[in-house]
Amino acid sequence: METLDKFDLAILNELQIDGRLSNAELSARVGLSAAPCWRRVRALEESGFIKGYRAEIDRQKIGLGVLAFVRLDADRNAGDVLRGLEDAIRAIPEVVSCHYISGTGTFELQVVSCDLNSFSRFARDVLINLPNVKDLHTSFSLGEIKASSALPLGHLGAGATRPPQGLASRQTREASK
Repeated sequence: METLDKFDLAILNELQIDGRLSNAELSARVGLSAAPCWRRVRALEESGFIKGYRAEIDRQKIGLGVLAFVRLDADRNAGDVLRGLEDAIRAIPEVVSCHYISGTGTFELQVVSCDLNSFSRFARDVLINLPNVKDLHTSFSLGEIKASSALPLGHLGAGATRPPQGLASRQTREASK
């Protein structure tokens, strides 16, 4: 298997900065002609390196001024019981992120809300009533210093990441065209 090359990394970097780039703009930025650039983007999508494209919406502008970090403790951390709680959490739109964590607690949730009163109602009516929930501990964001979904790519020098078979061979053929 071969690795992601400098063009793949450049494509990933540019699309993280602006996912709305046209293929012509992207190809100019990464130094490829349009057709090979387009094929590489499709290959990166098909192999799962690029999972999707979406608009980044300013939560403040749409009236979601509260960002809460909720550590949720499950009563039992066993099989089906925990999966039921995970499924219930996935179904709640106000929960924008959820991580299974080590240390104290079972899950760390990021929850958005209009204001403190609506968050309080949400916590009392929804979160504490989820299946298998023992306790909640909440911290509130007092100000966002950095919020980005862009991932660092500097560690992906030559040879660092091996794509699934098929992607590398297509890329090798494209580069030789």
